[in-house]
Order: sequence, then structure tokens, then C-alpha cells
Amino acid sequence: MNKEINEKLTDIEERIIDTFAENMRTYGIPPTVGRVLGIMYMNRKPMTLNDLSEATGMSKTRMSQVVREMVDYNIAYKVFEKGVRKDLYNVEQDYYQRFISLFSSSWQKVIKKNKKMGKKIYEELTEIQKNENLDSVTEEKIVALLKETERWLAYYDWLDRLMDFFESEEIFKYVPK
Repeated sequence: MNKEINEKLTDIEERIIDTFAENMRTYGIPPTVGRVLGIMYMNRKPMTLNDLSEATGMSKTRMSQVVREMVDYNIAYKVFEKGVRKDLYNVEQDYYQRFISLFSSSWQKVIKKNKKMGKKIYEELTEIQKNENLDSVTEEKIVALLKETERWLAYYDWLDRLMDFFESEEIFKYVPK
């Protein structure tokens, strides 16, 4: 009876881990990261790269890459435990905070990239506009593209502020946990 219950519990944990992995796709993050996140979450205590390699069947090198990605996404962090010489890693246990970390880290990269591109395009258009030999059709096209670029930059500024709204946890004043 006890063996049967343990098997059911293991099956449930595995389904939870699979759900973590599948959910990562929503954020544009590889399911491998989600699988490791789920394993660490279900472990409920810090794990070494060796522990994770054994639990996932991945090489220690690959595990190191995955954990580094997780740290970059702010969903995993290194912890210190007295008497343990190997690096230990743990994951964010708070679902809300993990969502904010994943959501904002994914969007921050997009925002930064697109703001940079928008500024470059704006500068290029402004430089072209200085040309005295432009016909009226070309001038109109440049003006339209400049306006579109301004809207683009305003949108990414808004997204940047939205990420700040989430990261500051102001969101919870309006949408309580």
C-alpha cells in the first residue's frame, strides 16, 4: 500500500515538473529550464549541479548552462550552506514573484533591443531628412516613418514603465494576491 502511494506521489510530482517545463514556453524559455525549475522546486531545498545532473540525466556542463540561464532570469540563485563546498542553488518558491521575474526578464531584453533599434532608425531618418534634394513623396515618407518611430519608442517606454510596475510590486495594490 505504501509503495503504491509513493508511486502515485512520484507521478503527481512528475506531472507538476512537466507543467513547469511546458509553462516556460509561454515566456519563450526552453522547457529544459522549466524542467530543472520544477525539479528544484519539488526538492524544496538547495541542490548542487551534481544533484541536478543526477536528477535530470543531463551532463554537469549542460546543467551549469541551464542554472546560469535560470540565474539570469532571476528564478534561481546561489545559496551558502555552512560546511558545503560545492555551489548550491535554489529557486524562487513564490509563484507571483517567479511570474514577475520571468515576465519582466523576458520583456526587458525585447524592450532594450527595440528601444536601441528605434533610436538608431530615428537618427538615420533624421540624417536622411537633412538632404536638400528630397522630392515631396520621399519627404512625406520620411515624416511618416519618423512619426511611426516616435510611436514605437513611446510604446517601448510604456512597456519599460509597465515592467517597473510589476518589479516594484505595485501591481499587487491593484490586483491583490
